[in-house]
Amino acid sequence: MADVDINVGESPFQASPVTPETFDEDHVIRFRCHKDIECFNACCRNIDITLTPYDIIRLKQHLGITSGAFLKKYTVPFELAANSIAGVKVRPVEGGTACQFMTDEGCSVYEDRPTACRYYPVGLLSMRRADENFDRASYALVREDHCKGHLEDREITIGEYRKEQGLVEYDELGRAWRQLILKVKSAGPSIGKLSKTSLQFFFLACYDVDRFREFIKSSGFEQSFVIDDATRSELLEDDLALLRFGDRMIRQVMFAEETIEKTSDAYEKLVGRRTEARKISEEFGDEPE
Repeated sequence: MADVDINVGESPFQASPVTPETFDEDHVIRFRCHKDIECFNACCRNIDITLTPYDIIRLKQHLGITSGAFLKKYTVPFELAANSIAGVKVRPVEGGTACQFMTDEGCSVYEDRPTACRYYPVGLLSMRRADENFDRASYALVREDHCKGHLEDREITIGEYRKEQGLVEYDELGRAWRQLILKVKSAGPSIGKLSKTSLQFFFLACYDVDRFREFIKSSGFEQSFVIDDATRSELLEDDLALLRFGDRMIRQVMFAEETIEKTSDAYEKLVGRRTEARKISEEFGDEPE
């Protein structure tokens, strides 16, 4: 395993010199969680839940609010890499550690619960071999003293458990984001220090899809990029289409992976907008960024 880089940033394991034992989908675990179990809700009383972009879309749709409103009320940002891109965690209740979505009857958003909650007590690890530029899925088992689900008389493979918990769809729609994080981390110094604008754009395109949609509607975007009417209509109506398009834009902005056509005079218009912004800043006595 010497040629394997393991990223545990999305797993329940803290950074450690000890690599957790990993398994494939055929590994059999013994686990069952249900309302009558002694430890019911215990795992929701002390949370550390990282959200994927798809998690946010499912939750904000479930609650019937915008992504911006969801982020403000239910999440806190954190650094996925030092002085680099941000991730988002579920914000616990005020003054406590319990999940805001926990009730006596269980999870109030259960049908749209996050990826990490669906996986528990299995941890998904993103693995990348030194000679490859894509991630491989591997799994680890989390054992916590409070959890009695491991004592239940049911055996199931990790693959079967993933299907049972609806994780096939969640993993497929979260894969591009995981690969992007691995790409940023593995690129390291080669991409240099990311600008404040790049970091803000990463957060916008990944997590705040409704504000990202407003950006797609803006004259600045229209003057800089060429997209057909059918694609534009899809982006204005479909959160998942917007999520995929955001991944493409991040890769184009941060890694120069050109997949979105630019207008012929995009650079000149960008310079013009920045010049105008600088003039306005100088007029009002503000320093432009």
